Amino acid sequence: MRGYYTADEVRAAEAPLLASLPDGALMRRAAHGLATVVAAELRARTGGVAGRTITVLVGSGDNGGDALWAASMLRKRGAAATAVLLKPEKAHAAGLAAFTAAGGRVAAPSDELGLPDLVIDGIVGISGRGPLRPDAAALVDRIEAAPIVSADLPSGVDPDTGAVDGPAVSAAVTVAFGALKPVHALGAAHCGRVELVDIGLSLGAAGITALDAADVGAAWPVPGAGDDKYSQGVVGVVAGSAGYPGAGVLCTGAAVTATSGLVRYAGPCTNEVLAHSPEVIATADLAKAGRVQSWVVGPGMGTDDAAHRTLRTVLESDVPVLVDADGLTLLAEDPDLVRSRTAATLLTPHAGEFARLTGTDPGPDRVASARALAADWNVHLLLKGRATVIAEPGGRIFVNEAGGSWSATAGAGDVLAGIVGSLMAAGITPARAAAVGARAHSLAANLAARGGGADLSAGRGTAPISAGTLLAHLRESIRVLRAGVSPGEMPASS
Repeated sequence: MRGYYTADEVRAAEAPLLASLPDGALMRRAAHGLATVVAAELRARTGGVAGRTITVLVGSGDNGGDALWAASMLRKRGAAATAVLLKPEKAHAAGLAAFTAAGGRVAAPSDELGLPDLVIDGIVGISGRGPLRPDAAALVDRIEAAPIVSADLPSGVDPDTGAVDGPAVSAAVTVAFGALKPVHALGAAHCGRVELVDIGLSLGAAGITALDAADVGAAWPVPGAGDDKYSQGVVGVVAGSAGYPGAGVLCTGAAVTATSGLVRYAGPCTNEVLAHSPEVIATADLAKAGRVQSWVVGPGMGTDDAAHRTLRTVLESDVPVLVDADGLTLLAEDPDLVRSRTAATLLTPHAGEFARLTGTDPGPDRVASARALAADWNVHLLLKGRATVIAEPGGRIFVNEAGGSWSATAGAGDVLAGIVGSLMAAGITPARAAAVGARAHSLAANLAARGGGADLSAGRGTAPISAGTLLAHLRESIRVLRAGVSPGEMPASS
C-alpha cells in the first residue's frame, strides 16, 4: 500500500531532520537521488551520461537548489550542464556555487537553449501554488524534444490536489523526495513515471492511500475448500430498461466475472441478461429476486416513479448497496433515502453526477469534495476519473490512478458497478471493495487497449476500447493482480 502526504505533512517530517543534520545535508540527499534518476534516464535514452547535455530550469525555491546540486553531481560524471536562472538574485546560493565550481554554465531565460538531451525542472517546489508564471511558461514552451525530469513535482501542478489551472510542466519522469504527494496520483498525467527516493523522512499513517497490485491480489475473493456458491457472496443487480438493456448486461456480466459466487438479476432485461450470462438467476420481479449479501442498483434503470419505488425498496434492505447512474439522479432528488440507512451505502458518481448530488462541481480539490459528501450523507463515495477518489464517511481516502483514460467509454461505469458490488457481497468493506474493484477495472482497460496479454511493457500498440472489450479482459486483469504483478501494469496513456 502506498501513502500520499500533503505538503504540510512533508514539511513537518522534514523539520526534525533539518534541525539535526548539517546545513544543506537534506538537500544534497534529495539531489543525489535526483541525479541518480537523471543519469539512469540518460543511459536509457542515449546510452550514457558522459558527453550528454542537460539543461536545468532553476526557480527561486529549494527545488532550484536540488536541481543545481544534482546538475553539479552530473557534471562530475561528464555531462555538460547549463542552468537557466529565472530569478538570478534568488537562486539557491550554495547550490549555484557547487554548480559553477563543477564547471556548469549559467544562462539567462533569453539565451539560446540549444538541443539538450534532457531537461531538469527545478522551477517550483511543494510550497508553490498556481500555474507557471509567464516567464517560466515561455521558457518551458521553448523545450521541443527533450524529456523533462521534474524535481519532486511538475512545476505548475498543485502538490495537494493535482489541479492545473494554467501553464504547467508535463514531465516524462518525476522524482519524489522522501514521500509521495497527492499530486503524484491526482496529477499523474503531468508527472509521467514517478520515482521515489529516500531522504530519511519519518512519516505516520497517510490520509490518502493507494493499493498495490499485491494488496489487490491478496484481497480478491477466491473459493476455499469449504465454500459453495452461497457462502462466497450473492449479489443482486437492478439495472437496465427497455431503452438501455446493455446496462443490465454489462453490470450483471461484470458481477459474474468478478467472483465465483451467485448473481441474481431483477429487472426487465431478463432475456438479454440470460443470453449473455446464463448462470444468472433472473426475474422481472424485485420481490422474487431472493436473498442477497449486497445490491447494485441504478445503471440504465430509468428515473420514473417506478424506478424511484424500486430504489426505495432496495435501500430499505439491511445489506450494503451500491448506487450508480440513474440511481444517483433519483437520490439527488431524495437524499434522505440514503442518509437514514444503517447498512453501508456506496455512491459511484462521475463529476456531473456529483454536481447533481451536491449542487456544485467537485472543483480542483476532488479529495476534499469527496470527503465532504461522504461525511454529510454518511456514505462511502467513489468519485470517478482517471484518478478515482474513494472516500469513507470518517474521512479516509483511497485513490486509484488508472495509468490512462481507456475506461472513459460508454458502459464502463456499469462494468465497474458490477465488479464492486460483487466484492461487497463477498464481505469486503465498501471503500476497500471500491479500491480493489477500481484497480482491476483500470488494469482491464489497459489490457484491452493493448489487445490482451499480461506483459504491458512489451511495446504493443494501443487502440480504443469499448465496455464490452474491457469486460472481456477482466479475468486476465484479476489473474495478473493475483499474481502480485506491480511493475508495468499501469502504463501511461498512449
